Amino acid sequence: MTTPPTVAPARRRGLADEVADRIREAIFNGSYAPGSQLREVELSGALDVSRGPVREALLRLEREGLVRSEWHRGATVTDLTPEDVAELDSLRGALETLAVRLVVEHATDADLDQIDQAVVRMERAADAHEMVRGDLAFHDAVYAAAHHRRLGEAWAAIRNQVHLFLLTRINRSTQDYLSHIPAEHRALAESLRARDSEAALAAFAEHRHHAFDVLSR
Repeated sequence: MTTPPTVAPARRRGLADEVADRIREAIFNGSYAPGSQLREVELSGALDVSRGPVREALLRLEREGLVRSEWHRGATVTDLTPEDVAELDSLRGALETLAVRLVVEHATDADLDQIDQAVVRMERAADAHEMVRGDLAFHDAVYAAAHHRRLGEAWAAIRNQVHLFLLTRINRSTQDYLSHIPAEHRALAESLRARDSEAALAAFAEHRHHAFDVLSR
């Protein structure tokens, strides 16, 4: 008789998931700026949970790149270094190049309409944080229009870090971001709809370069 393979018992992680969601949202809405300390005792009190789920949630956020832990400081919201910015920019560029080529080749009119709708959301944004969410929604729509599952998964793996990248950007210059970003994304959407691969790639590269330049000053 064949012995069934042994697997470890499943653990219920719902509470830690919820705690991670709450802390992540607090980071994304600006309640915890880059570099802010995330103290287990304070978080457990604010969220009315024990320190165990908070500790587990912070580990998850560390794996996502949103939190860093150091023995002398504890957990802090990731403050992107110049190396972090350069690495995110280069990786995003590699993924986006493939996405743009695939969108130009394969996107349906409905896909392109979704990208346009994301631009409309940005044009209606009431503040910088809403603009950031619209910015990410635009790029979500681009990757969805590429119809490449593994590429979408690769984008999802760095999406939260790109969110942090954009938050760092608005901390540097909100006026420039609010005044120029919707028009930039409208031009990107139009380049995709024109189905001119080289023009679209150049437009997306210039868009990334502008953001990188703001963070590199």
